Amino acid sequence: MAEVSVIEAVHETLDEVLAADERVFLLGEDLEAGGVFRATDGLSAKYPGRVLDAPLAESSIIGITIGAAHYGQRPIAEIQFADFIHAGFDQLCSEASRWSWRTRGEQYLPMVVRTPWGGGVHGGQHHSQSIEAYYAHMPGIKVVAPSFPADYRSLLKAAIADPNPVLFLEHKRTYRLIRQEVDGAPAEDRIGKSRITRRGDDLTVFAYGLMLHESLAAAEELAGEGIECTVVDLLTLNPLDRETILEAARATGKVLIVHEDTLTGGLGGELAGIIAEHAFEDLDAPIRRLAGPDIPPIPFHEVMETAFMPDRTKIAAAARDLAAY
Repeated sequence: MAEVSVIEAVHETLDEVLAADERVFLLGEDLEAGGVFRATDGLSAKYPGRVLDAPLAESSIIGITIGAAHYGQRPIAEIQFADFIHAGFDQLCSEASRWSWRTRGEQYLPMVVRTPWGGGVHGGQHHSQSIEAYYAHMPGIKVVAPSFPADYRSLLKAAIADPNPVLFLEHKRTYRLIRQEVDGAPAEDRIGKSRITRRGDDLTVFAYGLMLHESLAAAEELAGEGIECTVVDLLTLNPLDRETILEAARATGKVLIVHEDTLTGGLGGELAGIIAEHAFEDLDAPIRRLAGPDIPPIPFHEVMETAFMPDRTKIAAAARDLAAY
């Protein structure tokens, strides 16, 4: 067992899949130099011609990835920051997502798009967006958002092996913040499965990415006050694991959904809809959502960014109110 950070888990997994399968190659901006976050550090020299720099043209990066996947390769595109992926929205949502459907299931696109997302790093309005709701809305694209290094390893390998397009979200704040002991063998494929990371009887918290860690910290604080929380790591945002979501909601009857994306149109609304439709009679309180405020960007200023971001203190306060309902 070796303790690794999230970014180390990503780097090691990319190294392993490049070594194992000659069809795999990486395409993105500044990858030959290691990338902004050093995820591809040293891989260009180790795998000549398979770690490729691309122009600042996200539509081209995703379009080339689609073409390569169509012709039997296993491409992994990196969008340098999630904020820039919208330039390739048409390629991803109008082309990649529909490929299998338009060919009546005769063709698939085994492609992965990796991208760092989320706030908490003082990146300002063009380097801090939460983009998951846009793409989780699109049938035909699987959206994965791990929280721990072990899940990055297993889910990235699963994404590469998947015959469908996968958007793989890596929360940049967790890259070097979160560490975990990980053995050499990744766990079994879990795309489409969530995990109950903590069990309690008083309420259930749903979260993913950085907010999963903030929720676990809040749950530890609340346990000292006699409030026990179940905490669910969603892991996959499309398709959602309805079975685990409903099981966890019914078990406590009180639900708090946490994400740093803005409230209106965020993924929390979909979770709330699923729970309200299928577990309404098991609820003991209205479903509560805690999210970022409905403003266009995350502010650059540290004080304003802190005000925008949900954190363990805000989560604990919301959970106390819900537990007392």
